[in-house]
Amino acid sequence: MSNRLQVAHMRKSPVILILFLILIVGCATSPTGRRQLMIVSEDSAIAASKQAYVEMLKPYEQQGKIDNDRPLKDRVYKITGRLVAQAIQMRPETKNWEWSIKIIDDPKTVNAWAMAGGKMALYSGLATQLNATDDELAQVLGHEIAHALAKHSAEKMSVAMASSIGVVAVGVAAGDNKGLALTGAALAAALAVQMPNSRSAESEADRIGIELAAKAGYDPRAAITLWQKMAKVGGKGPPEFLSTHPSPENREKKLAEFVPQIMPYYEQKGTRPTYQLKG
Repeated sequence: MSNRLQVAHMRKSPVILILFLILIVGCATSPTGRRQLMIVSEDSAIAASKQAYVEMLKPYEQQGKIDNDRPLKDRVYKITGRLVAQAIQMRPETKNWEWSIKIIDDPKTVNAWAMAGGKMALYSGLATQLNATDDELAQVLGHEIAHALAKHSAEKMSVAMASSIGVVAVGVAAGDNKGLALTGAALAAALAVQMPNSRSAESEADRIGIELAAKAGYDPRAAITLWQKMAKVGGKGPPEFLSTHPSPENREKKLAEFVPQIMPYYEQKGTRPTYQLKG
């Protein structure tokens, strides 16, 4: 088919034309140089995530299940503050983000997530069931911060919109939103948290996250022990974390390959900067 006939065919098919335009104008590049579909801007994803974050945490706040474990909160805030300081050095414009993390009191759930703009949550079960060290928590939190730095929320929202031409996915999802009082972009942001990450996005977050943790002063070898523990936890089913963070068989091998490259950051002398989280 000639180019002229292709264009004529697309004019007759609005869906094909929309997809064609998305492929032309909706591309971006991640921090590692990977091409991303990005029809939802990062600014839009951040605004939507800000609203979704409040609504997603509201049920836990109403039940008094936010930030109850003071020692765990202190540990997580300290680790996150050092990681965020490194994230800002990696992407200076993120100093303007409203970085936030909440500890959800749910000892049965092994999970953590991050939204656009640095809105994060960690379930207490991830720390208790894994008996996680500070170094291992830093790997989880660094991985989540990496998702935010690499614009993965905006990317997942873009993929969802492109695959459904926007309207259908939100309409269907609204019927199964687990009680969230959200519509439009905010609902899409909430759903993005529940969508599995792609293999390439996971590899990217692993690579960025282990570097952030090492620069913040946390042992990169803990990334390997973390995933070893993750593989052993779950009881009747795998940890919730693995539903959105699929674990390829060679993950530990790839992380082990990163360690020698990253160790100099960890072994660097001197104090590590920190970011003062609110809350």
